[in-house]
Amino acid sequence: MNRIRKGDHVVVIAGKNKGQRGDVLRVDGDRVVVSNVNLVKRHTKPNPQANQAGGIVEREASIHLSNVLLFNPATNKGERVGTKALEDGRKVRVFRSNGEVVDA
Repeated sequence: MNRIRKGDHVVVIAGKNKGQRGDVLRVDGDRVVVSNVNLVKRHTKPNPQANQAGGIVEREASIHLSNVLLFNPATNKGERVGTKALEDGRKVRVFRSNGEVVDA
């Protein structure tokens, strides 16, 4: 079970974007792409077949999974996540600090 999933609200805890928050757009193995975090400029050629204009495009680059924590709205901080099995057999993610269930 992945600790960070697509759509999660996360906090960056290391690097040049430390302290920024955003939603996870994509998870690629041990790297995540977070909205409006780690923006890079990409120089693209025009492609008329794909109806794509050329120029300098600003987009999000990936960050290593270890540099983000799941945001806990109760404490207003990023917190570590563990897993727990419920009585009905489902596995859910829980915050390590208070044991609160992340998944509904």
